[in-house]
Amino acid sequence: MLATGIHLALHVLVPLAVALVCFRGQWAKAWAIMVLTMLVDVDHLLADPIFAADRCSIGFHPLHSYTAITGYLLLSLWSVTRLVGLGLLIHMLVDASDCWRMAGFPLP
Repeated sequence: MLATGIHLALHVLVPLAVALVCFRGQWAKAWAIMVLTMLVDVDHLLADPIFAADRCSIGFHPLHSYTAITGYLLLSLWSVTRLVGLGLLIHMLVDASDCWRMAGFPLP
């Protein structure tokens, strides 16, 4: 339960840190856009069960696939879609950190 709470908090706090550091003049807008990319989790609705605490999202859900992640990287390179791409990449990194933890790799 604690790990789930930390996971959800990171989905909000990491984009906030990136927005405050990298987009100071428009941090609120940048943060809001990056947090809205959490909607990518809609693909969890395709899984049965919808939520499994011991399941790695990366490579399992369609919008968490390596192909999709490559697309998110490309989105982050174009200024018009940069915030969406960054938000999606941050989301994938936070999800990947859970996968690493479940695999037994200690996180700092």
